[in-house]
Amino acid sequence: MRSFLPAVAEQLFRDVQKTYQETSQSKTRFVFGPCALQALDLVDQRAVTCLSSPSGRKAFQVIGGSGRLYTCFVSCHYCPCPAFAYTVLRRNEGPLCKHILAVYLCQSMGVTQQESVSDQQMSTLLSGTAPL
Repeated sequence: MRSFLPAVAEQLFRDVQKTYQETSQSKTRFVFGPCALQALDLVDQRAVTCLSSPSGRKAFQVIGGSGRLYTCFVSCHYCPCPAFAYTVLRRNEGPLCKHILAVYLCQSMGVTQQESVSDQQMSTLLSGTAPL
């Protein structure tokens, strides 16, 4: 899991993976605060889908609590949601939003939905011209 998260958070995700495999319990709430419970709710709802193309590009789509679809890019640590813009980028109050946290948790727990898309579909998605 390559990312720009601090080493502490990266170790936490490895611990989450190990803990989930052993006991299905998580320590994320103590590190990530209130967004952890919201992210875990998204995990329970299986709201995260990894889109991958033949060229190896990946993007994650997360269906938010309101039903809105967010396309997250973990490789550059970005989510288009208002919470990410305000809490993470503007106020620097946390390292991520619930959508990106849900992506990391789903990957750690091995419950990410998988979908293959064509390179053309991925290019369209990455350009922001149309959702998939």
